[in-house]
Amino acid sequence: MNKILSKDRLKEAIEKHRKEGEKIIFTNGCFDILHAGHAKYINEAKKLGDILVLALNSDSSVQSIKGKPRPLIPQDERAYVMASLEAVDYVTIFDEDTPIQLIEYLQPHILVKGGDWTEETVVGGASAKRWGGRVIIMPEVKGISTTNIVEKIRKAYKIE
Repeated sequence: MNKILSKDRLKEAIEKHRKEGEKIIFTNGCFDILHAGHAKYINEAKKLGDILVLALNSDSSVQSIKGKPRPLIPQDERAYVMASLEAVDYVTIFDEDTPIQLIEYLQPHILVKGGDWTEETVVGGASAKRWGGRVIIMPEVKGISTTNIVEKIRKAYKIE
């Protein structure tokens, strides 16, 4: 899918959009199981600007953050699903535990994270403010998370 780009190809694409005066929005996450909370978050993020970049944690990054058995879905499949969303313009995969290097490389106008973060704790927030960018926190959709979905499946199938 042509929406899934390496960080260097993504930088080239973003620079073209930036020259056209378009606002670049950046968000990131594991997106292991796509759910309604994710969809709402992504659709609302897109409304903040013109081009929505979604940085996806690689399999090794997810496992480092979440532990085994995560991720449940391999990175190429997660990237394909996220790129299939109309609101998402580009997807890139990063290996680090945080996207700070990618954020500083791309220098988006707006960083977006979910309501489980604060403006002060968003990775890259201080950097974005340095170049005149903004940090936006989207409200959480209560009770909907990948962890909750996994727990429901465990209970439904009596998995320990």
